[in-house]
Amino acid sequence: MTAYLLGRFVSLALSLVAASLVIFLVLEIVPGDPASFMMGINADPQAIAALRSQLGLDEPIHLRYLGWVAGLLHGDFGMSYTYRVPVADLIAERVVISLPLTLYALALSTIIAFPAGIIAAARRNSATDVAVMGATQIGVAIPNFWFAMLLVLVFSINLRIFSAGGFPGWEAGFLPAMKALTLPAVALALPQASILARVMRSSLLDTLHEDFMRSARAKGLTRSQALWRHALRNALIPVLTIVGLQFSFLLAGGIIIENVFYLPGLGRLVFQGITQRDLIVVRSVVIVLVFAVIAVTFLVDVAYAIADPRLRRHGR
Repeated sequence: MTAYLLGRFVSLALSLVAASLVIFLVLEIVPGDPASFMMGINADPQAIAALRSQLGLDEPIHLRYLGWVAGLLHGDFGMSYTYRVPVADLIAERVVISLPLTLYALALSTIIAFPAGIIAAARRNSATDVAVMGATQIGVAIPNFWFAMLLVLVFSINLRIFSAGGFPGWEAGFLPAMKALTLPAVALALPQASILARVMRSSLLDTLHEDFMRSARAKGLTRSQALWRHALRNALIPVLTIVGLQFSFLLAGGIIIENVFYLPGLGRLVFQGITQRDLIVVRSVVIVLVFAVIAVTFLVDVAYAIADPRLRRHGR
């Protein structure tokens, strides 16, 4: 187990280093100069040069990369070109919205998908299976931003149960804050639940035809008992992969939903940083999201080793 996890940790650490290099270089070759954008079209060239020097943009690219990485290691993400405040403060303000939204949506997706996939697999080719798979096909086909607008139309404008957008802040109380995140979480969760339910069903059906399942039935276990005691655990490997990918997608891919519901999260911060050419903000937020993805991938690998003892034996 230790050897397996150590190998995965080294691999993910190298991935983080490579990702930081790619992120830095890609944003460096993007056309446009942040200093010129901040000063305006008709700005004096000397003023632009002075601002470039103040922002450190006139230094060699390798020194700027090393300085950026060194700052990251010390928790210093730099100063925002636009907001003139530390980027770490901006990220801290926004992550307390994006992370709960992601966890909320992932919890809803898992709660919906697991029972749906298990029921569909247990009743294969029945009317229940056809209904579940039909519903998941619709969920996969519907774009989440369009579904978000439908939710606003029904639950905010017509029924007036939820607000159409905005976030009251956690200081307003836990329940009001979670209520404001409910519609965005549902809009993010249902398409992901459709994908996860289909993967759960497919994985279970593959497991039900394995030799150990026939042995379990030969020992006297009913089909339901064999499914819950043996098939489900062995079917979790591909499902855990999808759950890890979904967390990454929900955390990094909620830009549109955050804009639909006007949530001041990381997605809106990235969008504003791109439109304002605030590259230090974009670079820092993206590397934080990459680190979150890598950390979740590592946790999924841990879950693999727990769910499948063969991985631990292979590590030894």
